[in-house]
Amino acid sequence: MRRALERIIQQGKGGLVVLGDGAQVDEASSGGFSLKGAIFSPARLAELSKMDGGIVLDNTWSNILEAGVHFIPDGSIPTDETGARHRTAERMAVQTGKPVVAVSEGRKVATLFYQGQKIELASPTEVAAHVNQELQSLDRLRGRLDDAEIKLSRVEVAGLATYRSAVTVLQRAELVERLGRVVEARTLTLGDEGRIVYLQLSDLLAGVEFTKRAVLRDYIKPLRNSVIRQAMEDLSAMTAADLEDPSRVGKELGFPDLDDPAEPRGYRLLSQVGRLPDPVRDDIIRHFGSASSLLEARVDELLSVEGVGETRAGQLRAYFDRLRDSADEWEPVLD
Repeated sequence: MRRALERIIQQGKGGLVVLGDGAQVDEASSGGFSLKGAIFSPARLAELSKMDGGIVLDNTWSNILEAGVHFIPDGSIPTDETGARHRTAERMAVQTGKPVVAVSEGRKVATLFYQGQKIELASPTEVAAHVNQELQSLDRLRGRLDDAEIKLSRVEVAGLATYRSAVTVLQRAELVERLGRVVEARTLTLGDEGRIVYLQLSDLLAGVEFTKRAVLRDYIKPLRNSVIRQAMEDLSAMTAADLEDPSRVGKELGFPDLDDPAEPRGYRLLSQVGRLPDPVRDDIIRHFGSASSLLEARVDELLSVEGVGETRAGQLRAYFDRLRDSADEWEPVLD
């Protein structure tokens, strides 16, 4: 579809395409002719757009059903558009509930009308330039998130955790996800050309939501699934200005003063242990109650937790020892 619209723009003739069929589309249509076996292709759609009238595709966009159609939507539907083609497109989108694309003959721009939205589809070259810039910003922001998470691990192991360190991770995780959604929305207009971008985007967003949820499970009180869900929703609903204010974020999540000492439960640290089933991890957290107690746990104490055998207990103890040894190296940095 993206390539088809580019062909129409290059022809300089303009066009009007309803991306879907049904009774409501038929009611607002007059004239034109039906096509049989007209499987959609960019070239075919571009050729049909040279004729007067609009084009109707089926709901899967696999077949071109009609061409040369005169659309007559309800004239009482409000629209801010001035050109006849775009006024018709917006009203058809509202009346039928289908996506409608209008290609401007003069401006050489394709505009999508759908669900009350008006989206101008910029040229793939222009979109790709914006996407590349945003990906670079997202990469830098993801690096800052990773740095904040490393620092959080350091202070947790050293017993110096505060709510401020947790809030910093939550802020950056939320910002990464928001910018990721912006890039994803823009990439949609690239069509098939956006596949590589989606791969890059997937890598940059990997584990971000899990990190956000794990930090909340470590620090928020009381620890209930409903409270965690509400906290996730509250973060997503915050304005950009409020999200930049650590105190505002902490207040929204019900944290005390950000510089107060905090005792994480250890969910995030334990999540870094490979092949540890979630039920066993949850039982370990419930048994020890805090990351500090967990880090001090002896092998025999770990064995008292259901699902932890000798092999797993030894692996956990070795992992905790590595964390504590690393903390000794971090202390000068923390000071």
